[in-house]
Amino acid sequence: MALTAEVLKKLKEQGLRSLFPDRTKISVGMASCGLASGADEVFRVIREETGKHDSRFVVTKTGCMGLCMVEPVISISRPGWPRIIYSEVTPEKAREIVGALSEERIIPEYALCKINEELSLIEDAIRPYPVTSLPADMEKVPNYSQVPFFAQQQRRILQKCGLIDPESIEEYIARGGYSSLFKVLSGISPEDVIGEVTKSGLRGRGGAGFPTGRKWSFCRQAQGKPKYIICNADEGDPGAYMDRSILEADPHSVIEGMIIGAYAIGASSGYVYVRAEYPLAVKRVKQAISEAEKHNFLGDNILGSGFNFSLDVECGSGAFVAGEETALITSIEGLSAEPHQRPPFPAQNGLWDKPTNINNVKTWANVPLIISRGADWFSRVGTEKSKGTMVFSLVGKVRNTGLVEVPMGITFRSLIFDIGEGIPGGKRFKAVQTGGPSGGCIPESLLDLPVDYEKLTEVGSIMGSGGMVVMDEDICMVDVAKYFLSFTKDESCGKCVPCREGCSRIYEILTDIAEGRGQEGDIELLQEMSNTIIDSALCALGGTAPNPVLTTIRYFRDEYEAHIKEKRCPAGVCKKLISYYIEPTKCQACMICLRNCPVQAISGDKGQIHVIDQEKCTKCGTCFDVCPQRFGAVVKLSGVPVPSPIPVEQRILARAK
Repeated sequence: MALTAEVLKKLKEQGLRSLFPDRTKISVGMASCGLASGADEVFRVIREETGKHDSRFVVTKTGCMGLCMVEPVISISRPGWPRIIYSEVTPEKAREIVGALSEERIIPEYALCKINEELSLIEDAIRPYPVTSLPADMEKVPNYSQVPFFAQQQRRILQKCGLIDPESIEEYIARGGYSSLFKVLSGISPEDVIGEVTKSGLRGRGGAGFPTGRKWSFCRQAQGKPKYIICNADEGDPGAYMDRSILEADPHSVIEGMIIGAYAIGASSGYVYVRAEYPLAVKRVKQAISEAEKHNFLGDNILGSGFNFSLDVECGSGAFVAGEETALITSIEGLSAEPHQRPPFPAQNGLWDKPTNINNVKTWANVPLIISRGADWFSRVGTEKSKGTMVFSLVGKVRNTGLVEVPMGITFRSLIFDIGEGIPGGKRFKAVQTGGPSGGCIPESLLDLPVDYEKLTEVGSIMGSGGMVVMDEDICMVDVAKYFLSFTKDESCGKCVPCREGCSRIYEILTDIAEGRGQEGDIELLQEMSNTIIDSALCALGGTAPNPVLTTIRYFRDEYEAHIKEKRCPAGVCKKLISYYIEPTKCQACMICLRNCPVQAISGDKGQIHVIDQEKCTKCGTCFDVCPQRFGAVVKLSGVPVPSPIPVEQRILARAK
């Protein structure tokens, strides 16, 4: 394979020239989060401004670094300088930044951090030119390790995200890409590949965490050909977008992992199953497959080894249940995404009744790292039974939202209060929900719980694919349970009675509780029905759907009791249990609430105390939000009768007072 090694070397050299040109390089984050924040306009302006300076600049696209809360993000790479990360870049800021660079200056007040060679975001940095000169004011820019968002991260799966052009196979190769595949096809047996993955302790990153090596072994030993492998990128959890971002920023890492897996299992073809709502991810995966085929990493006789493997993209219609393995398989076969009874498992009888192995995006992306660095390196991080790192999308009521990659076993406190920098607005932390609609809500008392598969299961939640939603004191836990049951109820395929009827009935009871119709015994009924669904549902969607209900009852039972016994929502969220009232002694007749009420439920005039008509009021809360804080005249009431309105003749303000 000497010829192939030479070709790989040339591709790597091309990639290094692209990654580290002899000019100033400006990379713009052009993943979905960046584009949603205006990165396309920033990119256009930078191209326009750099065009005024002959060939002194290179402008390129990159993926998401995880800094979703401060997009658009751009990075500056220049010979002799550390890499500089600018955040919250507007078109106007972009013009200033390019102008400063043309004069060999930086603008420190716009910079988030700098990345030196010894403080690289990736563990094995490749930097052909060392830091030899520093522009003025560089000392004012913090190192990335001083930024709380990065300080505790260990970026493995995300190591290339935001640092390479996802549409350049050469840059992926320059960062070590496809070297693991080359290593495998140069003489490692399929059994040894599976052995190394098994030894690493890698567990599936998309659900219950089944050991990956065992899953591969089952499929390899299964009778029947052809065999298939599938990447499950049907990411449907509210607040979760890890898989989408990886496919948008580093698609070749997933493809390389799939090729290695196919070789180990004995599969000849595979599919990347992506939901159609991820158009950019679909585009970049398809382009990456095309590039891999062009350079013989996919197709017939891959790298001259005699191994054949083809890969296609299948777009899902967005059904949440399609994330379940058997439902995903029926969707690829052209049928409705409906789950099937197991056993038989897909490893024995899957796609078109042939042995099939399905893994999540993050699972496949870990495989090249394990082959390259070894099982011992991989398992050095994590806990006894949960090895490696995990990528979470940290969202909700937390200051720093975005993608984080941390060692298994990190505590919720470190994730939320160190990396996330706590709850905004001085609010109190209340709960964190993990695992999407199938997960549970973890209370403040468990903030120091190590986050791994076993610990989460013990407290009634799951790891899932890595979604993590933070909630503050203003969240009603009954409303949270109702929201997730509404989601799973609507997403149920309806094939089995426990899920179809059970989820609907639980949702009805939660609605009654939230609207003041709850009765004694409802809590016990919810628990009984939830456990019945868990024990008898056909697939994992139904079997885990009650988790939000059970955990909110387990840790926030007092809120359920307040709704049922006192007809009160402690968080003031459930509309049927709250009312808005204008305190006569505080009303200044400023007319702000009157003018902003969308249903004209407020009456009054200048110099006249305002009154809310409770029959017209839709309880939108606009009056409460717009009333000046210095007055505090609009009061939110829950579980307390609204005082009788004062007579018209008594509504004149006594301004002398």
